[in-house]
Amino acid sequence: MVLTGAEIVVRCLQEEKVEYVFGYPGGAVLFLYDELFKQDQVRHVLVRHEQAAVHAADGYARCTDKVGVALVTSGPGATNAVTGIATAYCDSIPLVIISGQVPTAAIGQDAFQEVDTVGITRPCVKHNYLVKDVREVASTIRKAFYLAASGRPGPVLVDIPKDVCTQKCEFDYPREITMRSYNPVTKGHLGQIRKALQLLLEAERPMIYSGGGVILSDAAEKLTRLARLLGFPVTSTLMGLGGYPASDGQFLGMLGMHGTYEANMGMHYSDVLLAVGARFDDRVIGDPRHFGQEPRKIIHIDIDPSSISKRVKVDVPIVGNVADVLDEMIRQIESGGARPEQDALDTWWKQIDEWRRRECLKYKNSDEIIKPQYVVEKLWEVTGGDAFVTSDVGQHQMWAAQYYKFEKPRRWLNSGGLGTMGVGLPYAMGAQLAHPGSPVACITGEASIQMCIQELSTCKQFRLPIKIVNLNNRYLGMVRQWQELFHGGRYSESYMDSLPDFAKLAEAYGHIGIRVDTPADVEGALREAFKQKNELVFLDFQVDQTENVYPMVQGGKGLTEMILSAEDL
Repeated sequence: MVLTGAEIVVRCLQEEKVEYVFGYPGGAVLFLYDELFKQDQVRHVLVRHEQAAVHAADGYARCTDKVGVALVTSGPGATNAVTGIATAYCDSIPLVIISGQVPTAAIGQDAFQEVDTVGITRPCVKHNYLVKDVREVASTIRKAFYLAASGRPGPVLVDIPKDVCTQKCEFDYPREITMRSYNPVTKGHLGQIRKALQLLLEAERPMIYSGGGVILSDAAEKLTRLARLLGFPVTSTLMGLGGYPASDGQFLGMLGMHGTYEANMGMHYSDVLLAVGARFDDRVIGDPRHFGQEPRKIIHIDIDPSSISKRVKVDVPIVGNVADVLDEMIRQIESGGARPEQDALDTWWKQIDEWRRRECLKYKNSDEIIKPQYVVEKLWEVTGGDAFVTSDVGQHQMWAAQYYKFEKPRRWLNSGGLGTMGVGLPYAMGAQLAHPGSPVACITGEASIQMCIQELSTCKQFRLPIKIVNLNNRYLGMVRQWQELFHGGRYSESYMDSLPDFAKLAEAYGHIGIRVDTPADVEGALREAFKQKNELVFLDFQVDQTENVYPMVQGGKGLTEMILSAEDL
């Protein structure tokens, strides 16, 4: 079968059973768009900015076990996509980005809308390709999907010159892929697993520290089973929320900079720590020297060997897919019959319960002004804790993580590693398209939502009934908090004194806009919004401008040096 390069690209997407391509047309990709137009198996979602295309594909991938796909044109199309690509890279999200390029003869000639896309994206992709021969299109796209989804997932970019789209060759999509230089390990070393289990069974103050790898490897059920077999406390990173049910008594909440007191204390004072698909980053353990003051044995399970002992020395490294390693651990525990020493474990739980009594997430509610924490709690109640929740980045992100109790994996979508403002609405678009009958809520702030607010137009075109929960405190909230606490209250450029009327703006895009000013109206507004099954509703909550996110570990400090409230300052 002889096809053009553009036809081959679309056939490849069909072979990969791609449901949605998020993109924006331009001169270098018009042949590709022409072929998309001629078929109906792969649906294209027209965004209003290329950054949102990659974010939406990213959101789609996060809430499914599929690879997200974005399509952008050359030059500014590709550079606009870089923020989305870097965001996915930092959180290990599987994406394939197809970018157009100027004709091969024009590459390097400063042609119109030419940039070195491969060079620009090299630091923030798992791999990238420039395809100069139509005979390599099919095999390259097959490799891109394989690389994106296997091992430690990540974004892979395929740059295709315009003339390659018009050249012809026989179409042959490879079923099997072998790459001599790429063979990720999936099964953990049995000897290392036995060492780890011996440490765990002898532990007096054990802790399970879970991260985004639990979500990405679909290992939530296995993590829960292991934790219950052992009876150990569990904490989670921001990216790992939902990997263990939040309502379970063994769950101590999120740890780190804005984690709970009990999670941080348990993490710091544990004598055996099992790290599962996490990477000990700066927002989790703070100062590694402070963290290393307490003697402990660390077991680290990760698919990526470069993540092990990167920031913290590990005693028992286990390289492998999290789900496979946990499966083997469970098998050995159940077949061996051994269990942890119960008296020591009971003493440890008494200490944890004492830390819990600090009630570090307790806040002073108000009958006069809306507290942002209250809005998130009511959102959890109204949705029954069963919504797909996206967030942007800032105070609202932390309140969402602290007060929305995630029971299931892939329900919480946010930018953890790069901290990208503007992701919330595109993430919600991807989630709503992936789960058309499910409630999707975007928790955002008045600054973040404006980063990609043009996507309200996309939501109208594709009838996406997302519920936007805007915690509007008329400030760059987290910036203001740091300026208040660490910069003498000098609010340099953090006050948003020229905000739009968001309710009217939403209406201008053809959606429902609701402004909420009083606490008494919060629950009613949320319930009314979720009754609108076919409409996007923008809820603009006027929340307390002075509220800060606590607990907090100041940058450069250790987990035990927490600020629990304003009184600690």
